[in-house]
Amino acid sequence: MIVEKSFLMQIAAAAAAETLPRFRNAGAVDNKYAVGFDPVTEADREAERAIRQVIRSAYPDHGILGEEHGSENLDHSHVWVIDPIDGTRAFISGLPVWGTLVGLTIDGKAQAGLMSQPFTGELFYCDGEGSFYERAGDAGEPRRLKTRDTTALADATLFTTTPALYKAGKRLAYDRLEAVVRLPRYGVDCYAFAMVAAGFVDIAVETGLQPYDIVALIPIIEKAGGVVTRWDGGPAETAGDILAAATPELHRAALDLLNSG
Repeated sequence: MIVEKSFLMQIAAAAAAETLPRFRNAGAVDNKYAVGFDPVTEADREAERAIRQVIRSAYPDHGILGEEHGSENLDHSHVWVIDPIDGTRAFISGLPVWGTLVGLTIDGKAQAGLMSQPFTGELFYCDGEGSFYERAGDAGEPRRLKTRDTTALADATLFTTTPALYKAGKRLAYDRLEAVVRLPRYGVDCYAFAMVAAGFVDIAVETGLQPYDIVALIPIIEKAGGVVTRWDGGPAETAGDILAAATPELHRAALDLLNSG
């Protein structure tokens, strides 16, 4: 394995110690934008600070890229990519569909990662060899994640945050895809990608993502049998417009439809 499960759990615990006490606690919300709304909270900032401390203590020679506190040593081979709260809008709305994302890239390729939802006690993770799920209080070994075997768009469940995020031609592309799937649903941010890996959702599609929105989720989905790329077929690690699908066949069909215009 590339990363010990115990280390991933240490990261998740450090983040939870900062996020959980502030969840549904009516804390202050700042706006990153002068025009529009991109919320950030004390929980975002303090959770990332705690995660960075854990990583630096164990791997002082690794690089770090975080949403709230910037980057360091990005020229190093091993770089940790952090989104302390993916789904801050859900967080400030009291909805438990946000998650802490932490991924490890090696020479630019996402190799391990975690998605932790401490309110529900759920942890989705990839140690580099496999993808697993466990929930606090459950007995026995972690459950190995496996994507569904869906190959046809007409049989697929699709998630996106909201169609309102897609502009001009991208909205037309998204609408083409939504029109042919069996069940489109909206919201839940990183949870949708985790559900692809867990075998409950077939497609997750987004536009305008940053690396910290997706890097942690790439190995979790890939080691569960799924495929994650940009809409142009490029590596998802570079972020932007992202498509994740349960099978290679479904991914190809969705990618062809998105680019058919």
